[in-house]
Amino acid sequence: MRYRLAIVAPNAVEVVRYAGGWLFDRTTAGWEVTVLVDDHCDIRPLQILGATVLDIEESLAAPEHDTWPQSVALPTQMFADSRVREGILDCLDKRSAEVSLWGDALPAECAGRVKLTHRRVSRAARAFKACALATAGFPAEEVGPTEVFRVGASRTTAGSVFAS
Repeated sequence: MRYRLAIVAPNAVEVVRYAGGWLFDRTTAGWEVTVLVDDHCDIRPLQILGATVLDIEESLAAPEHDTWPQSVALPTQMFADSRVREGILDCLDKRSAEVSLWGDALPAECAGRVKLTHRRVSRAARAFKACALATAGFPAEEVGPTEVFRVGASRTTAGSVFAS
């Protein structure tokens, strides 16, 4: 069984900018990475990083999900969608999946439940992220060696996430 990462975001560019290196490193480590987006008119940048892209509405409307990811990531702006908010809060309450958030406005419900984490990304991830950004129309955007998240650990990742 492969580890699974699910990312929920408004569009591909948002994911590539803030989590593209980490996404790439997870796919090359054998993780199954699925990105759920509202706007999927240009998903090529996510495909460059190795992600499978699905429509967020179709995915959230499904009555039952066969498998649950070990890790979930999203920008804090997605908390505006009550379905996403409820799912993420449930993950944090039950510690059923590692939750990684990016963005400036941390929802009040997450305060004290997540820790600021700088994730190092490989050189290969930086190169592929730069290529994905160029494909998305942002060729001059700098790609740094880390990506910043606020992370709430699951029961199985609690030691490793908070050790850094």
